[in-house]
Amino acid sequence: MQAHALICDAQQRFTLEEVILPDPGPQDIVVRTRYSGVSIGTEFALIRNKISWGPYPLCTGYQAVGVVEAVGNEVSGFAPGTQVYLRRNQPFHLANGQVVSPVSGTHSSYHVIPSPAEYGLEVLPDGIDLEAASMFVMPAVGLFGVDMANPRMGQLVAVYGAGLIGLGVIAACSQRGCRVMAFDIDDARLEIARSMGADLVVNTRKDDALTALHAVAPEGADAVFECTGIPACVNETLPLCKTFGTFVMQGNYGDAPLGLNFIAAHGRRLTMYFPCDDGQAPCRRAVLNNMARNVLPWGRTITHRVAYTKAADLYHRINTGNAAEVLGAVIQWS
Repeated sequence: MQAHALICDAQQRFTLEEVILPDPGPQDIVVRTRYSGVSIGTEFALIRNKISWGPYPLCTGYQAVGVVEAVGNEVSGFAPGTQVYLRRNQPFHLANGQVVSPVSGTHSSYHVIPSPAEYGLEVLPDGIDLEAASMFVMPAVGLFGVDMANPRMGQLVAVYGAGLIGLGVIAACSQRGCRVMAFDIDDARLEIARSMGADLVVNTRKDDALTALHAVAPEGADAVFECTGIPACVNETLPLCKTFGTFVMQGNYGDAPLGLNFIAAHGRRLTMYFPCDDGQAPCRRAVLNNMARNVLPWGRTITHRVAYTKAADLYHRINTGNAAEVLGAVIQWS
C-alpha cells in the first residue's frame, strides 16, 4: 500500500517521499498516523551515523499515535476507529524500489503492523491529548531509569540535562517524593523542569554545578542521573554523587568506548545503572495514563509543531544546528 514518509539519505538530506508499505494480511493492523514525535537525541545520532541500526536511506522516528483503519480477519482486540500508540513500522521501499531502513520508521503517514505487535502497539487511554501522547517514549525512558535506580522519598536527586529524557526523570522522581535539582545550560528548559517538579534549577553556563550542589548538600546527591548522552559529561557529573550514592547512565553515549574516571566512581563506592530503552509496556502505560489524568503535563515540553509537508525543513534546521530552540517537536500527519 502507498504512504508518505520522511526520508534521510547518506548525505543527510531530508525529503518527503512516496513509499510502498507491505500489503496488509490477515494478521495485520493498518494504522493511519495522526502525530509522530521527534527525538532530537537518538534520531539525530542515527542520522549522523553516531549509532547505526541499518544502511541509508533511513526513515527515523520511534513514537507515534494514530487511528486503526483496518484489521485482518485473524486480529483480535483492535477495531477500526481505535486510537493507538506504536513504536515501529514494517520495512518498506521507495516508489523506485530502493529499500528503506525503518529505524524505527514511525515518520510515515501509514503503518502496517502485525498482531500481536512485536514492539509496541497498544490502545491509548481515553481523553489523552494526542500531540503529547505522540511523545511518550522519552518520559517512559526516564521512568524506566528511575524505577531501576529506585531513589527514595526525601532523597536528593541531581538530574544533569533537562532535555526530554531528563524532564521525564524529573517528573518521575518528583512523583516519588524526591527532592530534585535540575542542571542545564538553557533557562527555558529549566523553567519547564520546574513545571515537571524540580525543586532547584542551576544553569551551568552561569554557575558551577558542584558548587551549587554542595551549597545544598555538602556530601553530594543521593542519586545522579546523567541525561545528556554526551560522553564528556559523565566524568563531569560523577563528583556530584555522594559516597555510596547512585549514578545512572541515562543517556545514549554511542558505540565508542567511554573514558570513565575510575577513581571518581571507585572512591565514592557508587552503584551504577545502565537503563536501555523505555521499559516496554509497563512504563509506556504508566506515562500515558499519567498524561491522560493530567498528572504528567507533557504537552508543556512541545515547542514546535509542523505539518508533515514541512517536516523535512525542520529536520534540516535541527541537523545543521539552526534550531537550538527545539525541545519537543511533533509532526502532524492528518
